[in-house]
Amino acid sequence: MDQDLERLFEKMCDPNESDAYLFADKLGLKADEEAKNRLIEWVRGDDWEIAYLACRALSKTHWQEEALDVIFKVIFDRKNKERQGAFVQILEEFDLSQRFVDIFRVYLFGNFKASTLAKDYLDQVEFEISPRTIRKSEKHWNHYLHNPEEPESVAIKKAEVEPMFLEMKELFTE
Repeated sequence: MDQDLERLFEKMCDPNESDAYLFADKLGLKADEEAKNRLIEWVRGDDWEIAYLACRALSKTHWQEEALDVIFKVIFDRKNKERQGAFVQILEEFDLSQRFVDIFRVYLFGNFKASTLAKDYLDQVEFEISPRTIRKSEKHWNHYLHNPEEPESVAIKKAEVEPMFLEMKELFTE
């Protein structure tokens, strides 16, 4: 691997480095295939702070879609339930326009912080919506309704989700 990239990896991972974010950004802009693969492995790793920085670096690459696939797997992994919020927060660095269903799932099934951040994305991001997107989202919604982790939150989410579905369906009716 290129020495410059290796130096950026070292600086980004240095726990005493106060500008680790800047090094993650620089690394993302210079990343090659090998660096991308290494960053993706770190996203999957056990050190959530390094994983967060790796996500940030990946957000600066042209491999955003591949990175998002991995990040959403990490978000939905039960072992990361306590850290979901940090991984959902870093999503703001990515183009989420094609990820309505994933964000919707986080909103339904994430911990409090993750769900709250996902709701903000649902309200603010301009998503690409298709009939298939609606069907997939409705599938997750029905699963949530029949298996709520927090039954007291169903009424609140119902008040937010049902108008959302109605609005999306109106996009495809004549």
